[in-house]
Formats: sequence, C-alpha cells, structure tokens
Amino acid sequence: MLSISQRIADELSVRESQVASAIAMLDEGSTVPFIARYRKEATGGLDDTQLRTLEERLGYLRELEDRRASILSTIQEQGKLTPELERQIKQADTKTRLEDLYLPYKQKRRTKAQIAREAGLEPLADALLADPRKQPDAEAAAFVSADKGVADVKAALDGARHILVERFGEDAELVGRLRTAMADKGVVTSKAIEEKKAEGAKFSDYFDFSESWSKLPSHRALALFRGRAQGVLDIGLDLPVEEGRPHPAEGTIATHTGIRDQGRPADKWLSDVVRWTWKLKIGPHIETDLMGSLRERAEDEAIRVFARNLHDLLLAAPAGPRVTIGLDPGIRTGVKVAVVDATGKLVETTTIYPHPPRNDWDGSLAVLAALAARHKAELISIGNGTASRETDKLAADLMKRHPELSLTKLVVSEAGASVYSASETAAHEFPNLDVSLRGAVSIARRLQDPLAELVKIEPKSIGVGQYQHDVAGGKLARSLDAVVEDCVNAVGVDLNTASIPLLTRVSGLNETIARNIVEHRDRNGAFRSRSSCSTWRGWGRRPSNRPPASCASATAKIRSTAPPSIRKPIRWSSAS
Repeated sequence: MLSISQRIADELSVRESQVASAIAMLDEGSTVPFIARYRKEATGGLDDTQLRTLEERLGYLRELEDRRASILSTIQEQGKLTPELERQIKQADTKTRLEDLYLPYKQKRRTKAQIAREAGLEPLADALLADPRKQPDAEAAAFVSADKGVADVKAALDGARHILVERFGEDAELVGRLRTAMADKGVVTSKAIEEKKAEGAKFSDYFDFSESWSKLPSHRALALFRGRAQGVLDIGLDLPVEEGRPHPAEGTIATHTGIRDQGRPADKWLSDVVRWTWKLKIGPHIETDLMGSLRERAEDEAIRVFARNLHDLLLAAPAGPRVTIGLDPGIRTGVKVAVVDATGKLVETTTIYPHPPRNDWDGSLAVLAALAARHKAELISIGNGTASRETDKLAADLMKRHPELSLTKLVVSEAGASVYSASETAAHEFPNLDVSLRGAVSIARRLQDPLAELVKIEPKSIGVGQYQHDVAGGKLARSLDAVVEDCVNAVGVDLNTASIPLLTRVSGLNETIARNIVEHRDRNGAFRSRSSCSTWRGWGRRPSNRPPASCASATAKIRSTAPPSIRKPIRWSSAS
C-alpha cells in the first residue's frame, strides 16, 4: 500500500521528496504562502495551487487512515477479521469504500434481521436461498415457535426475508456496483408539494423536473436542495425503468445473489426479497450517499466560482496613491463624502444633498470643488448603489464646471461597504466617525487599492458568488480566506496604502507589527524609498517563521520611487 506522501506525489505528478518536505513544514505550523514563497528550495518549487491541493488531500488521507485503523481494530475485537477482509480494508482508497466494507460489522440498533436470527430463522433463509425448489410454507412450518416469538408461517417467512435483505444490503461488492450504476445512469427528479405551490412559485421550474445525476449543474442542484429545505419540493434519485421491465437494480441484485425466477416454489418469495433489498435497504442508502455527494459537488463548484470572482475582484488594477474623494450615494439621506490622502488616511468628511427632496445641486458642487482644491484631489470614487447614476452626473457636472481641477471619476462596487462600516475594524479605525460616513471612506480606498480595502470585509459579504447561503459556511470561509491570503502574497502590498488587516495577511507579519507600520506611516507620511523603511527593526519582534525583516532584504521587495507622475507603489512582497 502506498504511503500518504507517495499517493499525493502521484496525484500531483511530483517527487515524493517534494511532498514529504511540504508535509513536514505544514505539520510544523507553516502556512501555504510562507512555504510557497520562502521554502521553494525545500519543496522543489511547488506553487500555491499545488500546496493547497496537497494540504486538502493530506487532511482527507489522514482521516482515511485513522478510520481504517479504527475499523480494523473494531472488527478484530469482534473476532471476525479474516485475511481477505483485512486485505480489502487495507486496499480501500476512499471513505465510501471503507464504510461499505465495515457496514456488516458496524454496531447498530437491534434490527428485525437480528431478532429473526435470535429466533433461529437463519437456517430457513439459507435453505430457501440454496434450494428454491423447496416449498416456503412447508419449510417455514418447522420454525413456528410461540416461545421464540414466531407465531405462524408468515412470521417465520418474514423473519427469513429480513435476514436475507440485511445480508444482501451489506454486501460491499454489490453495493459498490449499484452505486456506480446509479452515479452513471441515475436521474434526479423533483415534484412540487401541492399545498406549497403558491408560496413556492419561484421554484416553478422544478415542479416537474428530471436530469441526470452526473450532469446536473451546481446552480440547479443547489436550487433543488433549497426548495426541499423550504418544504416546496420533493426530490429523489433512481435509475430509469423501462415500461413493462423490472427495475435494473433488482436485476443486478438477483444476478449477484444467484436468484432466478424459473417458476420454482421459492422463486416468487426470493424475488420479493430482491425487491425489498432494493426498495428498503440498498436504494435508500445509495440515494442518501449520492445526494450528499451531489450537494458536496455543487457546493464545491459554487465555492470555486465565488473564489474565482473574489480573486479577480481583489486583483483589480489599483488607481494607486492619489488623493481621492469617495462618494457614497444617497437620496433622502444625502451623499456622504470622504476625502483620503495618497496613503488612504482620512482627511475630511461631509454630507451633501444634491438630490430630492433638498435638490441642492449648486451648493453640492461648490462643496466638492472646495474639497478637491483644498486637498489637491485627483480622483472621485462613486459607489454603485442607490442614486449612483444621479451622483455620477453630479461628478460629471463638477468636472465640466471646474476643468482646472483635473479630476477623474470612476464608479466602483460598494458591495460590503455597509458591513465594513459597522465592523469592529472600522470602529477601531474611526472610533469618532459616524457609521454612515465610514462607507464613503471605504469607497474612496477601493479605488486606490481594491485589495487593501476589500481584505477588511468578510469575503462572503462582498457578494460575488451564487447560492452562498446554501453552502457549508466553514468550507466557504476557508476557501475564500485562502484566496485572500494567496492574492496578498502573490502581488505584495503597497506600504503607502496597506491597511492593518492587509499587512497582517503578508506571510510572517502579525497584527502588532502591521499596526506599528500603519501608525509610523500616519505619523511620518508616505515611505519614499527603501532607506525610509529602516525603522522596521523597531516595529516589532520578528516572528520565527520568516526571514530577517530588513526592508532591503531579498524577501522584502520595495520598488524604488520615481517622479510623482510615474511613481509605482512601494510594495512589500513576501515573494522570494
């Protein structure tokens, strides 16, 4: 049996030594970005994507090995571990296969089959299965016993049936074959619950719906699960059955167990056993498993879409360190205005009322012109919410009336701005600023550097995914957190605009150091060169899992300054 590191190496098509080195560092507490940036020589150049996959598979395979050991130990204690069963368990390469093998030995509640065995009915089941020429009623008569709870022939035959149903239903090979068939050819169906049709009209597309399990796209699967959760839809999974033909799964069970209907006395009884096995045992079990897999598959795809969209949004081109006026549009409550300097520091706020009911258009233009002139603003960032178009016209009119200001306007997404405004991060940044004005600050900074500002907001609140409230919250949070972490460490951060939350995401920096950097910048102004970062040594104690923290070191790349007109951001990058 391959080791965990060898299995992962084969899946990633890399050397086992690369995987082993990465596993050792992950076990020591190193993060994926840290390993990808600072330990390339140890991992042979494994990139972020490979390391994320490695980390995920490592967790799965270790859980698989722990479960394998537990199952072997349990069956061994029962005295039922044969060499062949041990071999099968050791070769099981998925959790599903492992659980199928363990099913007959799993401790469970006292079943009808167990009660029948205790009543001595197993020999009856074996006799009828081995020789269908025997007459069921005649054979069962010998097993009737009031003392054992077998009242009559029917009770004896029912007990024998329960025994065979459980035996067939716990056959790992049979269950595996049927699961494969269901995954390949199974069809998901949904029907409306009559009394819920009116209130569940938004699910009308699924009131009489069917689609192949293997081809059902994630958005439709999540819609089906949501409809079921709201009590509007009844969904199921089964193999297609041709009219006038037996169920294909029943044929598979009959073939596997050697049951054939040849008109013999016990054949009808055995056919009923096959039917019961599918309808009451194997069918529901596989349906539950595959519908769970469908949900997981749909959630994974939805999370991938969310992560991809978030990645693109975070890495949108920044406007750079330029004085910016942020406008958070509003009608009745007015347009909130915030001016931030080139480093993102808030310098002034106000509220204007250009729209109904006040209609103070000229007064609003005068206020904005004064702010732009006073702070030498270059950009106007406009949120895309309510009254965005009207506010965009206001900015256009300002530029037309005051060409000497040389302003440029852009509309940005304000998704999550309200969440940020009421967050602990915003309260710490602006303890004395009204919540409504904090959103305007965020809108201004988003234009300067989207990554630096959006990193402060819980990713799922940014609203760039589908069905985000229908997927597992923990899985979504971990995936999006990894996206943010990878984005930050892939491109570095602009030291002159980076916020505390953003700096904290850089491999090797902690919150204390990040806060000290920002406070130093606020006191002394923007960093102009590498030498202006020399005070780093006093910003905080260096964490043990990163290289020496000298701004001029190879791991702290800061671009040299250029003339203001073509200046590039000074970046702190974790890339080696």
